[in-house]
Amino acid sequence: MATTMNEISNAKTVPHAEWLAARRDLLAKEKEFTRLRDELSRRRRELPREKVNKQYVFDGPKGKLTLADLFDGRSQLVVYHFMFGPGWKEGCPSCSFLADGFDSARVHMAQRDATLAVVSRATLPEIEAFEKRMGWEFPWVSSFANDFNFDYRVSFSKEEMAQGKVDYNYGMTESPSEELPGASVFYKDADGEIFHTYSTYARGLDILLTAYNFLDLTPKGRDEYGLAFPMAWVRHHDRYGDGRIIDAGKISAAPARSPRESPSSKTMV
Repeated sequence: MATTMNEISNAKTVPHAEWLAARRDLLAKEKEFTRLRDELSRRRRELPREKVNKQYVFDGPKGKLTLADLFDGRSQLVVYHFMFGPGWKEGCPSCSFLADGFDSARVHMAQRDATLAVVSRATLPEIEAFEKRMGWEFPWVSSFANDFNFDYRVSFSKEEMAQGKVDYNYGMTESPSEELPGASVFYKDADGEIFHTYSTYARGLDILLTAYNFLDLTPKGRDEYGLAFPMAWVRHHDRYGDGRIIDAGKISAAPARSPRESPSSKTMV
């Protein structure tokens, strides 16, 4: 949610005792939210699962990899569906915003029997060139030769796009691109059987954005009021220039872009 300028200008300056009372009131709500989030996490863990019967083979840096290979010896796998289609000049800026935190997260995830892998429909050479530019090291494979992205509802055929709406985030919605973001979770049992346990899309990915969680603590919050769409300010980390705030004057419309040049981030709204 964007922070409006009115929310900033209407903030009161009060004595410490009054500030402390207001802070304690908010703390009660924060604790309520934390308990609710714990309950949602519990219910997520208790979701039924579906067996993955289809065989998927991906292109990786060292050759062909199956879905089972992506687990890297662990029983849990989190796949981030990165918006990067074949023929695109670069990956999605918003997905890159998330991906900047993947390398540090996956080191710790491995200690809890979980592997993080990234999948895109871009070809392996396209992925490797962009990953090198970004300086990332996480496992990233290409699903160009299989139906993985289509089956997990983050890629859409020309026929689907022509219908005006696609089946995304468990409902029919308009899509600005043939590729959209998401995350899917899988479990592999002792017999090697693989199960799909969870997938989330759009704002369901919000929790993975560490920078947003920091910004949500600040007076201006995400400071996205007046932008063409909430993530219009996001750039690849090598394109922020001298570090000054971009779009400080607030843009009223996003520049026209081809999806192959820089996919829209409206799906994260």
